[in-house]
Order: sequence, then C-alpha cells, then structure tokens
Amino acid sequence: LLCRFVEVISNSSAAPVTLFLDDLQWADSASIEAVNQLLLTGGLATQNTSFFFLGCYREGETDNLNPLWTSLCNNNLVNARSTEVKLDCMDEHTLNRMVSETLCLSPRLTRTLSNVIYHKTKGNQLFVSRLLRALNKEGLLRPSLSRRRWEWNMKKIKSRGLPDDVAIFLTDSLRELPDKVQSALFVLSCFGASSES
Repeated sequence: LLCRFVEVISNSSAAPVTLFLDDLQWADSASIEAVNQLLLTGGLATQNTSFFFLGCYREGETDNLNPLWTSLCNNNLVNARSTEVKLDCMDEHTLNRMVSETLCLSPRLTRTLSNVIYHKTKGNQLFVSRLLRALNKEGLLRPSLSRRRWEWNMKKIKSRGLPDDVAIFLTDSLRELPDKVQSALFVLSCFGASSES
C-alpha cells in the first residue's frame, strides 16, 4: 500500500517526492525492509518516476551483517540507480568559505574566526554549526547594526573554554536547558527513538 501511494504521488506530482532518512546505521530490519519495498519491490528506483530517496549513515558503524549493508548490496544487484556521497570533515579553507558565506563577509575578514573554529572542531560540520550558534547565543558573535555586518570578540572567543569533542559540547548544551526540559527529555528518552505527543 505504501509503495502504491508513493508511486501515485510521484507520478502525478510535478515536483519530485523525496524521502530522507538519517542515521540509517541504527535502523532496524523492519525499517530497512520498508525502504527495500519502496526502492526494490515497488520498482520506484528503476521506473521513470519522480521519487528520490536520500539515506544517510555513519561509516564505520555498520558491518556486513547489518540490514543496511545487506540492503545496499541488494540495491546494486537489481540495477537501481544510486550514488554514494562521502562527507568528510571540512578543511580550513572550506570552513572559512562556509563561515564567510554564513556571515556574508569576505573570506579575508573571517579567516581569524575560522581558524579558531577549525582548531576546536577539526572541521566537523555538526560541531561547527553548533559552535557558531553557541557563540551567537552568548553574544560573542553578533550582528552590528551600526556597522551593518557581523562582529565578534576574538579575545573572549579564544579564552572561552571549549571542549574538543562534539559529544561533550552537546552534552554541556543539554545541561544548560531548564530543569523541567531536562526532566522531560530524560523521561522521553526511555521511550526510544520516537514518542507520540
């Protein structure tokens, strides 16, 4: 039924139907089987449909016995069109370009900020985005209305104690949440990956 629904929508819609699933390395066999039904059994990947599937997983966290790995091998066997894109950590130049574009400033102006961010994050995209948000939230990276651009206090940013690991950084961020929110997250975490509201 799900395959037929997606097939009808993707054939009748001018825009492509996109299904994005993240953290597939933790997917159970039933979830992987549902994706297999859509891609392989339903034939959506080989038909001339407007269906696009994007699945993300962490390399090194799957093995040959994992249902995801088996599914990817089957995907290649049935001749479904697929492309694997590997995302590595950003190098200093790429990170500076990202910070430059984010702040709408020339790369020359953002280089010192980007260097500090790079040395703390090692180019990890999640860590970079969370760190930029945290610096903004703390007022260390802020828009200046008088100068009509972003500005930052490099001395305070350098002196700010930043963990070298994204997991520690995110854990510290959770500890800054109000006690009631932390309690609710604790209770919800007992339900697993999802919960009805």
